[in-house]
Amino acid sequence: MHFIFPKNYDFKSKLLGIIDYSTAILDLIIGILIYLLVNLIFENINLKIYVFTSLFFPVLLISILGINKENIISIVIYMFKFFKNQNIYLYKKNNKFHII
Repeated sequence: MHFIFPKNYDFKSKLLGIIDYSTAILDLIIGILIYLLVNLIFENINLKIYVFTSLFFPVLLISILGINKENIISIVIYMFKFFKNQNIYLYKKNNKFHII
């Protein structure tokens, strides 16, 4: 079969059809960091599993579901830029306050 994709269609290959490869690599790195941290702190295997699951599951859900169908890497970049350049200006114009 030969499929014709429109020119404005953004075709991305995905792992298992649900997650981008770049997002999967980022999730893998975050999972390894959480795993190492949990192994350093806790001794009990049940506690390790519970803490790892409770910390990694929200990251995995946000990566799969996304926020407004955005890639998790784009969201992290947006958040970093926001916290880096966090400026709120308050000025008075025509006896009304405006926040930019």
